[in-house]
Amino acid sequence: MKVAIFDFDGTLYSKETFQLLMEHLKQHPTHRSKYKSFFRKILPLYIGYKMKLVPEAKMREGSMQIYANTLDSLSKSELNNYFEEVKENMRQHFNAEVVTRVQQHHNDDMHVMLVSGAYTPLLHSVTEGIKFDTIIGTDIPFTANGVFDKDSAIYPIQGKRKTEKIMESLKGNEIDWKQSFAYGDSYSDLPVLELVGNPVAVRPEERLKRVAIERDWVIM
Repeated sequence: MKVAIFDFDGTLYSKETFQLLMEHLKQHPTHRSKYKSFFRKILPLYIGYKMKLVPEAKMREGSMQIYANTLDSLSKSELNNYFEEVKENMRQHFNAEVVTRVQQHHNDDMHVMLVSGAYTPLLHSVTEGIKFDTIIGTDIPFTANGVFDKDSAIYPIQGKRKTEKIMESLKGNEIDWKQSFAYGDSYSDLPVLELVGNPVAVRPEERLKRVAIERDWVIM
């Protein structure tokens, strides 16, 4: 079995999901009153990151927890509708060449995966009509009754968690890693890109671009 693994932010989606979600909350006709509280809570974390007191991974993890907590009054179906509202905006900024690669890999009978730190329900909504065999994202905890579970922490799929989740998802399958593909834009995607024989750097940030050039990887 061969796989093709795609990152989302900066790869399939050419922008940053969290920036869009912040603006969506700020301008939302129903929920914009929650923005001030959200901003007050996230500001110390962001300042700590800028002062190099808080690692980027911790900043991202804390930010996603704060954002989800801000919307904790919404039911599971209401939150899905909330994410649905940004769908068309995001799709306008999809990388057409990457979308084409997704289809090509399906045509080649590969198992196509989307692996991202973005919220899972958002990923399912925004990629509707683009076939992924597996979508791995950051889950938002809900109880069996569809109520936000305040007692459960959010664990963003980033860094080594991406690789762990990929391996967990593919457990029991014999993978031809040498003939497999992976797509990413960030240096943090390196562990996933190194899994496969065909890594592709998509509009890479400078650190990843240097690695891609040194290792003669394909750059899109």
